[in-house]
Amino acid sequence: MSIIFKRTKILATLGPITNSSEMIEKLAAAGVNGFRLNFSHGSYEERDQQIAWVREAGAKVKKPVAILQDLQGPKIRLGMLNENTPVKKGDEILLDYAAEHSGLTFPVQYNLAEKVKVGEPIYIFDGKIRTTVIEIPSATAIKLRVENDGTLMSKKGINLPDTDFGGDILTPKDIADLEWGASRDIDYVALSFVQSADDINNLRQLLVSHGSTAQIIAKVETKAAIIDETLEEIVKASDGVMVARGDLAVEAGAELVPIVQRRIIALCRQYGKLSIVATQMMASMVDAPEPTRAEVSDVANAVIQGADAVMLSDETANGNFPLETVAAMKKVILYTQDHAPVSPLHGALTIDKKQRDAISTAAVSLAEQLKVAAIISETKSGATASNIAAHRPNLPIISVTSEARAAQQLALSYANRSYIRPDSAEAGLEIAQELRQEGFFEAGATVIIVSGQQPGVIGMTDTIKVRVLA
Repeated sequence: MSIIFKRTKILATLGPITNSSEMIEKLAAAGVNGFRLNFSHGSYEERDQQIAWVREAGAKVKKPVAILQDLQGPKIRLGMLNENTPVKKGDEILLDYAAEHSGLTFPVQYNLAEKVKVGEPIYIFDGKIRTTVIEIPSATAIKLRVENDGTLMSKKGINLPDTDFGGDILTPKDIADLEWGASRDIDYVALSFVQSADDINNLRQLLVSHGSTAQIIAKVETKAAIIDETLEEIVKASDGVMVARGDLAVEAGAELVPIVQRRIIALCRQYGKLSIVATQMMASMVDAPEPTRAEVSDVANAVIQGADAVMLSDETANGNFPLETVAAMKKVILYTQDHAPVSPLHGALTIDKKQRDAISTAAVSLAEQLKVAAIISETKSGATASNIAAHRPNLPIISVTSEARAAQQLALSYANRSYIRPDSAEAGLEIAQELRQEGFFEAGATVIIVSGQQPGVIGMTDTIKVRVLA
């Protein structure tokens, strides 16, 4: 048999329903390639346990698995209310950082008076209640005019689509979480509510200062982030981008989301960055054992567009059918990739490493001409394998590296299956022969090996070899 596995990867969120070693192992075996740890919830002790469970699961199912630390960011919420409070169109309400709930004065968990301006819209409870800032009466309070009837409840989220946070999106909690994560086995850090490339650069400085080797995923979920030039700069500054469709729909309008998704995936391919599509991909499976037709189409479209990964949130964190959801998603990915291959990338990537991309482009072109079984990449940092993946070859990419971090990060990269082996001049051929013995390749299968003359040295990829496996 020849090797068959999904090219678009699955990222699953851990939560109460999947918080056990048994469930994490079952999810990894079912097709999950990475786990998201949502730092809006949970304790550090729980996170340590989950990281240990994920690493144990990866060892048992014999594949590297990525761990993503998702920072909460300035997720602004109402405070605790005495009771659910109805409001009507035309009402004037106060959001006060220094007050408790009393009548139409509501506590808020962030001092909005320091950031907002009169005339800006503020959306509460996922946009169910729309308001406009009409006054800033004190250093801690803002006055809003309610634009539609609704009911306010404790801890409901607040969106500020036109408010400029001025680069101040890393909260004290985020910084504490980053410091904690820097000493743990974390592969990716996701930054919430990114508004500019400066937000990414500030986070990178923090990670470097704490000695972290985690890569940065920019969560695009604000109106400011999707301006064309800004979005391109965010993609260039980050290691990957998550299309965070929930808050993006509230802040920018749901009708924009499919077009923004398509644009982000295309930009990530152009710059050789990871792309993740998130939010409500199979939301009905929180309560049902089968996805809707619309959800199947949603996942299939992400695959056709060439996303590196698709993400599950509530479906695997709180849902009643986490394993069924992963199985359904994997089924859609496999069928789609077999019947609607991703369009190849025309031309070179827009990156600084011209030699590496020229080698990658040539390897993919040669692979298509020779109809090879796989492209095998010898890589130290994972950059060469990611570069090859950006061209979206419709065949497996086998990555071999001596670095566990690189192998785990590649777990979310398109079409990559990574293996950890010592650096050697024959590492690529040896892994190919190993897989041939295990039945992944047929006798006589042809593979392309991309490598460097100095194994284990970053940035020295310069060789393409064609090998027929005995």
